[in-house]
Amino acid sequence: MISFDRVTVRYPRAARDAVHEISLDALGGRVTAVVGPNGSGKSTLVRALLHRQLAVGGEIRVHERPTSALDARALARLVAIVPQREEPLFPLNVRDFVLLGRYPHLGAWRGAGPVDRRAVADALARCEVDALADRMSDALSGGEWQRVRLARALAQGADALVLDEPTAFQDVGHEMATFELLASLARDGRVVLLVSHQLNLVARFADEMVLLHEGRVAAQGTPDEVMRGDVLERVYEWPLVVSRDPAIGAPALIPLRRSPRS
Repeated sequence: MISFDRVTVRYPRAARDAVHEISLDALGGRVTAVVGPNGSGKSTLVRALLHRQLAVGGEIRVHERPTSALDARALARLVAIVPQREEPLFPLNVRDFVLLGRYPHLGAWRGAGPVDRRAVADALARCEVDALADRMSDALSGGEWQRVRLARALAQGADALVLDEPTAFQDVGHEMATFELLASLARDGRVVLLVSHQLNLVARFADEMVLLHEGRVAAQGTPDEVMRGDVLERVYEWPLVVSRDPAIGAPALIPLRRSPRS
């Protein structure tokens, strides 16, 4: 479980908290999604979990262990994170890049062994990028790069997976494949916590949604409980209606055009 308990983060010289007393539990076996408009605090939660931004209040725990008591390697053994933006300093072979996910288990003096190479091969196959294993990272499309980064996270072997906009730059087919994979990982018992702008896609797959607005929780619960027209119109400040996905019956947001002014 990943638990945020009344977590507050404020950036230096900011007029208000980036997130204020946010509480949520991401449980094993479930897909938990944090959604909200730009600037609502979604990515700030990921940075706080990574120790890249200090929380000034509250506590973050992974499997009941406070992250403040974990160094980077210990945290990486528990949680694999796919950040929103990332570029290697120099081009890397895809297989070698995915092998970086094994670093928390290797240490300074042990090279990759059969277990590590098998973990890399399994991750490449599960993310459907095994055909790219011998390509260089700078020769990948944006969508291919996203899936390779997800493969590195899977190779890490952690029980918890945190992803910030995991379907950025992906086409419809690969978006669906990514969410199907995340749902499969959750069914295997993993903790899956994701940040996404894709409300309709999230509503299809998430067990729990947390809607943020100006750093606070605006709604929290199942997709049916969060995807309400009155709540979403207030948060996104745009006229919309909430309908039903004709395929599976999940709630679906439909933004409306504003009437032209006469």
